Amino acid sequence: MNSLKSASLWIIFFLIFIVVLMQSWHETPVTKLKTSQWIQYAKAGKLAGTAEDRGNVITGQYKENGDLKDYQVNYLPGQESNILDVARQYGVLYDTKKSSTVIQQLFISIIIPVAIFVALWVILMRQLQSGGSKAMSFGKSRAKLVSEGQVKVTFDDVAGVDEAKEELKEIVEFLKDPKKFSRLGGKIPKGVLLYGQPGTGKTLLAKAVAGEANVPFFSISGSDFVEMFVGVGASRVRDLFEQGKRSKPCLIFIDEIDAVGRHRFAGVGGGHDEREQTLNQLLVEMDGFNSNDGVILIAATNRPDVLDPALLRPGRFDRQIAVDFPDVVGRERILKVHSKNVKVAENVNLRTIAKGTPGFSGADLANLVNEAALLAARRNRSVVTQEDMEEAKDRVMMGPERRSMVLSEKEKRLTAVHEAGHALVMLKTPDADPIHKVTIIPRGRSLGLTASLPEEDRHNHSYKQLSNNLVYMLGGRAAEKITFNDYTTGASNDIQRATQLAYRMVCEFGMSEKLGPRMFGEPQHEVFLGRDMNHDRNYSEETAALIDEEVKHLIDEANNKAMTILRENNDILNRISDALIERESLTGEDLAILMEGGSLPPLPSADDNRDNNEPKGTPAPARTIAPISLDHPTAQPS
Repeated sequence: MNSLKSASLWIIFFLIFIVVLMQSWHETPVTKLKTSQWIQYAKAGKLAGTAEDRGNVITGQYKENGDLKDYQVNYLPGQESNILDVARQYGVLYDTKKSSTVIQQLFISIIIPVAIFVALWVILMRQLQSGGSKAMSFGKSRAKLVSEGQVKVTFDDVAGVDEAKEELKEIVEFLKDPKKFSRLGGKIPKGVLLYGQPGTGKTLLAKAVAGEANVPFFSISGSDFVEMFVGVGASRVRDLFEQGKRSKPCLIFIDEIDAVGRHRFAGVGGGHDEREQTLNQLLVEMDGFNSNDGVILIAATNRPDVLDPALLRPGRFDRQIAVDFPDVVGRERILKVHSKNVKVAENVNLRTIAKGTPGFSGADLANLVNEAALLAARRNRSVVTQEDMEEAKDRVMMGPERRSMVLSEKEKRLTAVHEAGHALVMLKTPDADPIHKVTIIPRGRSLGLTASLPEEDRHNHSYKQLSNNLVYMLGGRAAEKITFNDYTTGASNDIQRATQLAYRMVCEFGMSEKLGPRMFGEPQHEVFLGRDMNHDRNYSEETAALIDEEVKHLIDEANNKAMTILRENNDILNRISDALIERESLTGEDLAILMEGGSLPPLPSADDNRDNNEPKGTPAPARTIAPISLDHPTAQPS
C-alpha cells in the first residue's frame, strides 16, 4: 500500500513536469521589425527593457497602445556599429550576447527533457516493484519460500494431536527416503487436508513439517490468490506450481484454503467467477493432464463442509486429517510444552488444570499459560503457582472478575441460593461429576458459577446423563422457588440451555419413546449460502406439536426432580447458601463438610495472602469455572 502511494505521487510529479515543460515550449507571438522601424521606435522612446543582440538578431519589447509586445530585428553583417550608435544616442539599453550553437540548443531542448523523463520512469518502476505489492507482477505467486533451518518448530513442539503428527511424519519420511515406500509400488500422497476447529494446531503442524523436512517449503494464504484483476488468481496458481516443479521435491502449504476452494456455483448471485477460475486452475495443477510428481500440497481450513467435492476427491487431497480438540492427556502434554519456557513452581499440578479445561484448544491452553505468567509477574512472584494457573484458567473461560460490581444483600442472597441449588442437585444425583468450585463472585456475564471437574472426557452421552444435566440446569430456578416462592431472570440462561438440550434429545438423538429413533429437521451447523437455504423441515405440523409435547415432558420431569431433591434437603440448601454468603466461594472439600453437617474452618485474614499491589481489607480473588456444554465444552454462564 505504501509503494502504491509513492508510485501515485511520482505519477503526479511527472504529470506536473510535463505541463511545465509544455508551457516552456509554448512560443509567444513575436513581431518582426525592419532596421528602420526599430530606429524609429528608438527615437520615439517606445523600446522597453533591454535590447539583446544575439548576433545579427536583436530581441526585446516595445510599447504599443499601452501594451508590451515582443519584437525581433534581423540586420545584415557590418551594421553592428550603426545600431550600437543609435542605441547610445537614444538611451536604449543594449546588451550583446553570444549566440548559442546548434548542439547547445539541441541539448537544452531535447536531451535534458528526455534524460529527466528516463530518470523519473526508472524511479517509478523501482517504487512499483519494491515492497509486497509488486504492482507490475500481479500474476506472480506470493508464496514465501522457507529455507532449511529457518523454522525452529519441530514435531516435539506439537502435542495433543498424535494421529495427525503420525500422518505428517510419514510425508516427511517419504521425502527423505522415497525408496522405502516406492519399492512396493506405493506413491506419495499428492495432497493432505488438515481440518478442525480454530486453534487446534493446524498451522502449527504445517510449521513443524517445515522444520522437519529437508526440502523447500512454500507457504501462502488462500486469500493471496484472488485480487481485483481478472485472471490474477489462476496465474498465481500456475506460477506457484511452476516454482514447485523447479524445486521438487517440495512442500506447498496453503492456509485457509476455503478462501478459494469453496463449492462452485454456490452463493447469492451465482457465485464468484474469479474465485472459481482460481479453483479450476488449482484442480488442474493438483491432478490434471500434466502431473506434478514430487510437489505435495498441504492445506488447512476450518470449514471442510464448504469445499468443492472435486477438490476433496482422491488424487487431489488423498488424505484428510481431522485436527480435533485434545483429550485430557493431550491437554496435559500441551500444557507441559507451553510451560517449558515459563518458570513454574514444582508443586503445580498440570493434570488438575487439564481436567478442568475440557474443550480447550491448543491456542486456549497456550493463552492460559501466558496469562498465568502475567498474573504471577503482576503479583511479584518468582515462579508461577497453582493459584496463578487456576486464576488464569478462569480468566480465559469467563473473563476477569468484576470487583467493581457491588451486589446488594438481597441480590447476594438470591445468587447464593441459586448456586447452592445447582450444587446440591449435582451432589445428590448418582454418577454426577464431582464439584470443583461454587462461587457468587461476578465474572463475565454471570453473577455466579457452579462448576464440576469431570474425571474423564466424554464422547458419548446416555439418556440418563442428559436427563441429569437437565436436572442440574433447573436446580437453581427450583431453589429460588422453594426459598423465596418466586422466580427471577437469573435462570434465563439455564432455561435456554435446558430447552436446547431437550430439543436435541428429541429431534437429533432419538431419545423420545413416542417419536422413536428419528431425526427431525437439519442438524445444527453453519449455513452455507447456495446449499443449505432451500431445505424445508421434514415433518408435519402434527409431528411438530408432538415434539413440543415431548420437550415439555422432559423439562417438566427434570424440574420436578430438582424440586423434590431440594425440598428433601432444605437444611443442607440453607447451609450451603449461608456459607456462600459468608465466603463467596466454596471448594468441593467445603461442600463435602457441609453435606455431612460439619462446620467449615475459620476464614484466613484478608491480609494474609494478598498481592503486593492490592489494598488491604478487600476480598481475596476467587477462582471460578463454568459448566460443561454437550458438544464442545466451553465457558458458559450459570
